[in-house]
Amino acid sequence: MKRTSAADHLQAQFTARGLDWIVPEWPAPASVRAFSTTRSGEAGAAFDLSRRLASSTARAELRRWLPREPVWLAQVHGSIVCDIDLIDVASSRDPPQADAAVARRLHNVCAVLTADCMPVLLTDPRGEVVAAAHAGWRGIASGVLEATLAAMRVDAHGVLAWLGPAIGPRAFEVGADVFEAHCASDSGAAECFLPQQPGKWLADLYELARRRLRRAGVTAIYGGGRCTLGEPALFYSYRRGGADAASRMATVIWREQG
Repeated sequence: MKRTSAADHLQAQFTARGLDWIVPEWPAPASVRAFSTTRSGEAGAAFDLSRRLASSTARAELRRWLPREPVWLAQVHGSIVCDIDLIDVASSRDPPQADAAVARRLHNVCAVLTADCMPVLLTDPRGEVVAAAHAGWRGIASGVLEATLAAMRVDAHGVLAWLGPAIGPRAFEVGADVFEAHCASDSGAAECFLPQQPGKWLADLYELARRRLRRAGVTAIYGGGRCTLGEPALFYSYRRGGADAASRMATVIWREQG
């Protein structure tokens, strides 16, 4: 998939600094900038952006790549969407409780933190509105993607979506609670689950997200194919446990002057 020259330039900058951060391969407008961090910062140093390290050097390093401080969310695996154009980052003490962010103003940075859950980026074809959603199995089941599309206030049929790094379909074993949460209102979602032993399935989080997006009218869907659990050198994973369970990567998106 062809990226804009601005996106290629950003990826080249990351490479030159020894960063393996990921710039989406999607045909977003040139005014839209976005990337996902990994578990490594410059010179291969550990790079953890979790809320418990809110004042860490990692967040300061991330800030150097952004036009301004992101609006960090207190994520709760729900479907609340925050319009960050209404947030005064300088005076706001507590992060808004939400699992998605939307912005129209230039340089306002939408950000989500993940480590197995899926970051989903969205933009309209003219790059006039951008959004980021924290889409784990609970969030997808509760409608966070549909709520984010509604908050964008554009025709979903023209929206572009990018699915960032998440736990892959061969690694995400779930129980009946997850299966039922998705299939109770959509029997066709069973296609996204591969039966294992009784009461256990392998869930395809990417396909669950694609299914929700397509049902909402989005047809231009990119990304997917990574596994945060299966690629330990690159990604943190909650399911891997240990220090990884509390560590987080960030996925960010914002608008520049067109």
